[in-house]
This record gives sequence, C-alpha cells and structure tokens, in this order.
Amino acid sequence: MFHLTKTDGRARLGRISTARGDFATPAFMPVGTQGSVKGISPRELRELGVPIILGNTYHLMIRPGLGAIRELGGLHRFNGWSGPILTDSGGYQVFSLAPLRAISDEGASFRSHVDGSPLFLGPREALEAQAVIGSDIAMLFDECPPWTADAAAVARAVDRTIAWAKESRRFIDASRDRGGILPGAQRHFAIVQGGASPGLRARCAAELVVMDFDGYAIGGVSVGEPEAMMYEAIEATEPHLPGDKPRYAMGLGMPGQIVELVARGIDLFDCVLPTRMARHGSAFTEDGLLHLHNAPFSLDPGPIETDCACYACQTFSRAYIRHLLKSREILGLRLVTVHNLHFYMRLMDRIRDAIAGGRFGEFRRDVAARFQAHGPSSDIDETAE
Repeated sequence: MFHLTKTDGRARLGRISTARGDFATPAFMPVGTQGSVKGISPRELRELGVPIILGNTYHLMIRPGLGAIRELGGLHRFNGWSGPILTDSGGYQVFSLAPLRAISDEGASFRSHVDGSPLFLGPREALEAQAVIGSDIAMLFDECPPWTADAAAVARAVDRTIAWAKESRRFIDASRDRGGILPGAQRHFAIVQGGASPGLRARCAAELVVMDFDGYAIGGVSVGEPEAMMYEAIEATEPHLPGDKPRYAMGLGMPGQIVELVARGIDLFDCVLPTRMARHGSAFTEDGLLHLHNAPFSLDPGPIETDCACYACQTFSRAYIRHLLKSREILGLRLVTVHNLHFYMRLMDRIRDAIAGGRFGEFRRDVAARFQAHGPSSDIDETAE
C-alpha cells in the first residue's frame, strides 16, 4: 500500500495506494466527521486537490445509522465523494465522550450524545461498522486516555489497545479467509497509545508492528496536552514504527506543527482546523491567521492573501468577505473554507516539493520563521466537527 520514494533527513516522500486511487504523502485529510467536510461540496474538494477525507464511525453509526448507509450503497455513494476515505474507529470518542460511556475489556458502551440511545463499540464492532461504511482505510478500535491520566491508567489503556488489536487481527484474517464481511481492498491501521511514557509507547508499537497491519497511527496526542509533550510523544513512538508502512499523527494540526512532524518522519495528518477556523472567520496565510471579522478589513480591497490562486482570493475582497461574515451570510463561511483548504493543500504540495528537491531543512526553517506560535491544536474536539 505504501511506496517510499525519497527521504530528506527523517522527512519522507511516498505514495499510498487504495482501491479508489493513489495519493502522494505527506498528505493532509480534511475532517468530514458526519460524512461531509463542513461548508464544502465533494466537487469543490476535488477541484482543490484534496486526496482523501476522514469520517468518524461513532458519529455515522448514530446519524444516519449503519442501516441507512448500507441501504444507500455505502458512504461513497451516499455522500458523492469518489476518492479515498479513512474512518476513525470511534476510539477517540472513548476520550472525548467520557461522561457518556463506560469502558471495559470488551469495549465501550456509549449513550448517544443525540438522544441517549445505547451504542456499543468494541474491536469487532468497529471493524464491522467500517465495513458497512466502506472506507478505504479503517482504524482499529483503541483506548485513548486523557493526557492527565496516571501511569496505571495509561498502562491499562495500552494493554487494552494491544488486546483489541489482537482481536482485530484475528477477525480480519478470519473474514478474509472465509469471504466474510470485510472488504478485501480495505486497509487497516493500528493506533499506538502510551501517553507521555516512552517505555509504554515503545512496547505498544512493538506489539502492534508484530501483527503486521497496513499502517500505524500515533494516538493520544492533540488531547489537551502541552505542545512540547505532543512532540515528545511523537518522538518516542516514530522510531519503533516500520519504515515501509504509512505513519499517521491523529488530530494534528497547525501548519507549523505539520512541518515539524514531517521532519519527525510522519506521513499523514488530519485536523478540523481549516474548516472550523473558517467558520469563525479566520483565514490561514503565509504569515499566520487573519481574523476577517476585524474592523480594519471593512474597506480593504485586497484578497485574503496576495498571490493565492483559490477562488475566494481570485474573486473577492477582504472587505466583501468581512461584510458576508458580519451579515451572517453562509457564503462568507464557505469562501474562507475554500481558502483555508486551498492553503493546506498548497502547504502539503510545498512540503513534498521541498523533500523531492532535498530542500526540506531550508523550507522548515522558513516556515518556523513565518509561523510564530499560535498555540497547539489540542483544544480542538473532533466530535463537534
């Protein structure tokens, strides 16, 4: 599934193959928790060059429900997106919806955040649900502990994550051998947990790698921890992941963070920031965030960002977009969304070009100089996207 084509330091240039198309890495996945990337259509995503989107199993099980998705031919047919989709297993909701769930060695019992109805997710249930959804990359069910958890709780989460991965491995193999429910072309990624403990992360990664999944994610980051702790968790995990499999940092991040994590050997990213910040009227630019609600833009005839080729910047002024935002016109949110996603896709293009040209170190220094610390993205809750 993964072909590594070039390295520049620890930064990696590669390509991931799926049943619905190949795409270059490092890559960013816009978040479509409920089957839709907020504020933008699949046609616009394709025009922006988005290679893959992310959906969430827990949320899709609640609305519209697996029965509806099955009846309507799977998520791709349902939402009109023909490219690859990665689905989270619902393991993140073990962390983010802690007041609504009870966890055991078998899995997690939830009360729907919508109507209070019961829902159970375990390793097998998560895989069965993602089979119905029909995603191209399915994540294994894991336990994501809060970053403030004590050492004993983090160790229990690692034990469960490993045990659930073993059960997932057995279920995947049995399904393939017997022509079972799992799609033959669906890929499966395991998730490494371990909190801030390098030893637990090394142990979790080692046990998951032996099971030979198609890719590996680093979980338990972007869950409220200080940014320095996030980097430490990545650095404690990455050396233990195989070089011939994709590496995915879940829930990250800010543009500067993405560049720093590419420098640490990471290939895949997702985050709600481009679309969520757009809905707050904030646009990403080469020099940081632009808050378009602010009064100084009321008579500004320039585009959101000079030299940006996106539709919003080529067509509309900052003044007009501010007017739309202040008037609560949906078009304003959509235009900033278009710009922000274009910015992220262009950032990934530039990262790949820099690695291909052996200039990634120089590029990294330039980004660090431009993007001053805007704070970690760890306060972003994917459940609300």
